[in-house]
Amino acid sequence: MKRFLVLILVVSCFNLNAQKNPELLKHYEAFYKQMRTQGDVQGMINAMTHLNVLSPSVARKDTLAYIYMSEGKYVQALNTIGIEENVGDSDIALEVKALSLKAVKRPELAIVHFQALFNRDPNPLVAYELAELNMQTNNFDAASKHIAYGIANSKTDMMKAFYETQQPYQVALKSAFMYLKALVVYNKDKKKNIDEAVDILDATLKASPNFNLIQLTKNELLRQKQALAQAANQEKK
Repeated sequence: MKRFLVLILVVSCFNLNAQKNPELLKHYEAFYKQMRTQGDVQGMINAMTHLNVLSPSVARKDTLAYIYMSEGKYVQALNTIGIEENVGDSDIALEVKALSLKAVKRPELAIVHFQALFNRDPNPLVAYELAELNMQTNNFDAASKHIAYGIANSKTDMMKAFYETQQPYQVALKSAFMYLKALVVYNKDKKKNIDEAVDILDATLKASPNFNLIQLTKNELLRQKQALAQAANQEKK
């Protein structure tokens, strides 16, 4: 008898929740819209979390992960959406995984998702990310491939921002690719290729005179060249 009563109570609660769900969904949908109107990001996260619990969907999960990522909450974004490579991932899901994994310093995993984005829509901006990440993992051949693509396909209105100065600045994306090219040349042989890398930097600086990072890198390479020359002279003595 007791088991029968428990079963009735469970069924009754389930039916009650089922009846309430549509009302709750409408409430949290309206709540989400209002939070978005007010620019309350935490409110948006709360609303979307409730919506995804009440009525799970890929679109809601992707949206929630994207909001987390946009707020710099990369771990939460990845916990929401996962890090696995899925053929059926939306473009938003791929972007969240790629950028979040890059932010938490997992370049080898980020490359997988950036490559998937590039395969769907080849463009210089994604190629730049792939070039940088492949350099971080010392895959200079892959980096060179993406750099060559970027140099060939960058348009004049495409820009890249840099932040090493107190005042952020932008340079032409093609110049940013040339900078990466110089770094790849240097890293392939850090003793023999300094002059070749400096030549590339000089040419890039002419195209983008405000490219501060170029001058800093050039100065460092020339310092290394001088140190190598001094070391060689000491050995002769």
